Amino acid sequence: MKALVTGATGFIGSNVVRELLAAGHEVRVLVRPGADTRNIDGLPVETAIGDLLDIESLRRAAQGCDALFHVAALYSLWAPNAQVVYRANVEGTVNVLTAALEAGVQKAVYTSSVATISPSRNGRPSAEDAPFYEEDLIGAYKQSKYVAEQEALRFTDKGLPVVVVNPSAPVGRGDIKPTPTGRIVLDFLRGRMPGYVDTGLNVVDVEDVAKGHLLAYEKGKVGQRYILGNSNLSLKEILVTLAQVAGRKAPVLKIPYWAALATAYGDEFVTGRIRGKEPQISVDRVRLSRKHMYYDAGKAVRELGLPQTPVEEAFAKAVAWFRDNGYVR
Repeated sequence: MKALVTGATGFIGSNVVRELLAAGHEVRVLVRPGADTRNIDGLPVETAIGDLLDIESLRRAAQGCDALFHVAALYSLWAPNAQVVYRANVEGTVNVLTAALEAGVQKAVYTSSVATISPSRNGRPSAEDAPFYEEDLIGAYKQSKYVAEQEALRFTDKGLPVVVVNPSAPVGRGDIKPTPTGRIVLDFLRGRMPGYVDTGLNVVDVEDVAKGHLLAYEKGKVGQRYILGNSNLSLKEILVTLAQVAGRKAPVLKIPYWAALATAYGDEFVTGRIRGKEPQISVDRVRLSRKHMYYDAGKAVRELGLPQTPVEEAFAKAVAWFRDNGYVR
């Protein structure tokens, strides 16, 4: 099999590339001009230079490929221009799936997010069939990913077999940017987390997420969604786990929601508007923290055989990777 992988230089994408190579597949990666390629340097892949908003470059990249893994997305919980996020995540998805359809790709795996699945109202973790509530689409990222997922599923009616995977909060090696989840790990290691808010996430090893992509291609049902997740942990439990694997003390101060929100507004104003840089804590990030984002990956475990690596191991990999790559002094 020859697979085209978008977002191959990123956190999940580079791990998907490694998983495909380990399984003996040929891999072509879509890389933007000037992109940071450290995550895939030295790997035996074919490079196609292109951009999600350049349909002709996508048509060239898709030619001769049997499979598409569309992992690329603009993943940020703070965006000075929401339209940029929407174009990358929605228009870019339509473009790459159109190119794949025209090229005769046999099957596509679209990387969505649990951001498109509403947190539970009944106290139990949400599954793929959970009721959807529009008020949960907080911020440009979640809104764009929801629309993009709907667009991806429509391609099944156009003749392109599409399977959707919904990763939760991946941690592990290669979080080069880093992602919002990686920022939690990195802020903890840098001593920038004096306390925690009452929230929770579903955490999963990024290598399991990568395996889940290939399993979705091999076993996933067309038109179906699969949550790629593992353990539901409160932020306090995450920090305690990090403290154990990193040899640091966990913060004990519980920060009220109103205090975190006020801090976020101030950080966005000073860092975002005045300095033109990404704030350490965004308003959308705090607003999202009001609900525990707990999910049930049982469907992916049963139907795909999704691995469930202990999250302690995933955090240990992330800590070691950040330290080894100079993110922490």
